[in-house]
Parts: sequence; C-alpha cells; structure tokens
Amino acid sequence: MRRLTTLFPSEFLEEHAEELGVVERDRKLQIPAFIWAFVFGFAVGESRTLAGFRRSYNSTADESISPGGFYQRLTPTLAEYLRDLVEHGLDEVAVPDAVDADINRFRDVIIADGTVLRLHEFLSEKYEARHEEQAGAKLHLLHNATDQTIERIDVTDEKTHDSTLFKTGSWLENRLVLFDLAYFKYRRFARIDENGGYFVSRLKQNANPVITAELREWRGRAIPLEGKQLREVLDDLSRTYIDVEVEVEFKRGPYNGTRSLDTKRFRVVGVRNEDADDYHLYVTNLSREEFFPADLAQIYRCRWEVELLFRELKTQYDLDEFDTSNEDVVKILLYAALLSLLVSRELLELVTEQAGDEIVFPPERWAATFRSHAQLILHELGEYLGYSPPPLLERLIEDAQKIHQQRPILQETLATATQPRCES
Repeated sequence: MRRLTTLFPSEFLEEHAEELGVVERDRKLQIPAFIWAFVFGFAVGESRTLAGFRRSYNSTADESISPGGFYQRLTPTLAEYLRDLVEHGLDEVAVPDAVDADINRFRDVIIADGTVLRLHEFLSEKYEARHEEQAGAKLHLLHNATDQTIERIDVTDEKTHDSTLFKTGSWLENRLVLFDLAYFKYRRFARIDENGGYFVSRLKQNANPVITAELREWRGRAIPLEGKQLREVLDDLSRTYIDVEVEVEFKRGPYNGTRSLDTKRFRVVGVRNEDADDYHLYVTNLSREEFFPADLAQIYRCRWEVELLFRELKTQYDLDEFDTSNEDVVKILLYAALLSLLVSRELLELVTEQAGDEIVFPPERWAATFRSHAQLILHELGEYLGYSPPPLLERLIEDAQKIHQQRPILQETLATATQPRCES
C-alpha cells in the first residue's frame, strides 16, 4: 500500500484534480478512490464497463455516487487528467526489459511502434479507419529500452501513419532507434545518420538496393555480389549471413518548392532462417567492426518487448474493448488501461524485490495474477487510505434497484402483455 500511495500520493491526486477543475469545491467526489477504482475496477472474466467502475468506487469511497453523478464526470477534463497521471507514472515506473544484447555504447535504445484499437462505428468520423463503416484509433509508443520506460504516447485515428509522428532531429545523437516496417523510409534513415544517431530496421519486401561492396569475405567459389541488386541474388545464396553495403536513392524534403534526389550508402544484413529457407533482412548504419550480423538480429529482438506490452494491454486490460460511442469515454478507458499497466508493473517490481533471486515472473502470468487480485488490492487500499464505505447491504440495494421509473422491467412487460384484454 505504501508503494502504491508513493507512486500516486492522495495529496497529488487531489491537488492536480482541483487545478484542472475535475472536482468541485465541495469535494463530494473523493478523487483518490475515484482514480484507484479506475486502476483496479475490473474482475476476472469481466470487461471494463462504466457500471463496473462505479460499483468499484462505491465499494471503496465513504459515500456512494449515483449513475447520473458518475457519468456526468466522464468529461474531456477527466480524460486530460488521466493522461497527466499516465505521463507522471511513465516517469516513475520502469517497464522491465529482457534484452541480452550489448547496448551500453548507446545513450538510449528507442523502440517506435503502434497498435490499432477498434472503436464503435458511430465514432468513424472522428476516428477514421482504413475500412468503411468502421472506426479505429491508433496508440503510438516510443519505448526507451535503456531506461526501461515509455517516453511518449500519442493517440490518433487509424489512418494516421505511424511514421508521421516520428520526428528526426538533434535528439537522436548517439541514440539507437529500432523500427518496424511502418516507419521504413530511406530519407528518415539518412536524417538519423546525419544527426549522429543509429538505426536498425527490417528491409521492406519491395526494397531492392544495389550492392556496392561485400563486408565479409567468403572462401571458395562464393557468388560475387558487388554491382548486383539484392533481390536478384537472394535465391542463389545459402550462406548463413549476408553482410553487404548498398546504395539507395530517395527524395529529400521540399526546399524552395522542389524535392531533389539523393543517394546514401547503408549496410544490409541477412540472417538465414532455416525453417523458412530465406533471410531476415535488416538495414542499418551500424558498423561491422562493432556489430556482427548475429548481434544485429539480437538487438532487433528488443522490439518484441513492445509487442508484448501491446498484447498485455489488449488481453489483460481490455484495451481493445471500447463498446461506447462517446469520444471522451474512449480516452478515459484508454488511459485507465495504461494506468493499470503502470501500477501492475510497479507491483511486479515490488514482488521481484521481495522474492528470491531464483524466482522468475513471466510478464503475462504476472498480469493475469495481478488482475485476479485487483478487487482485493482495491479493498485493502481503501482501508489503508481510511475510507469507510456504506454497509454492504445498502450498496447491494442501491446498485441492484431499477434506476429509470419509466422503463418497465421484463417481468412487468410480460405480465402486461399476457393479461386478457377487456372487451369494449
């Protein structure tokens, strides 16, 4: 409980909520209980529903809140507030990494990636998807594998290309960036190189650069590669690794209304995949003197950490379950899921500290364990914070009663429909 309240102190939660106008002056809403209800307010086998979050709040806070009172607080200001809490948590919480490759020579290793979130079709105008009659958002992350943190979060519609959110500049100096194919652009790679940074990316299937030099000598009757296009020789090769220098052509950014053509030389490395009888191809500006082909393949595996984060968010925290047409509620649920992930990782670090050195905690197994204990943690946290929720029977009566008097319940409707009609 001390660990959780150190991460998000009650005083900090209350003061920032007041700054943004999330709460009124009478403070009827107890913000710490409200936030912790969003973090822990789900149970095994239950999706994230607004009614579920309200029940979690009512079982924690000193006074319960009505459905109307709860829903009217789901505003753009609350979404902004939760985003601020995510940003605060990102600065405090380490995201565990399992990278074995030697990456200490770089100031940071940055992983850029994004994932699509399917939304209610009524949001298709605000969150345009790639297919008609659908709505989709995209969550973009910049993950710092060196500091084990998430450096940046962006939420856009599905059609916004990942690469438009990645800006090159002097911040890249002595940093290594790992890209998936969504970010593949020779001009971007050139700009990283010119800013003193480094990159590793998978090579696109249709990329066919000209080989200008071989960076490794082969004994015997090896096929000469210099001067040939890469794709022309791949099928004829059986060597374990390909390590060549290539020349690529690309358009520079617009200047005085025109875009000039330019060329740049990079390194292409292939690591043979015996199962598929082909190569995993990477393009990079890392030198052979420091990184052999096997090293590059190992470094690129760092990207798997981000894929695991996305999978955990979707499978354990229902990041992809947005059955609402309210744009603000979508953002609130998104940031609530991210807060749950951050709190989960903070508790994982605590558990790791307390356990023996020989004990291993697989991330997905830990996430399932955390989720199954979420309600218990919320209950004990409420007691730790000094809350005295209404008696259980009182809460059961309030949550289970019919809310709208004008809406007949099913039994009433059936009884009315089956009554014999009087003859006129």
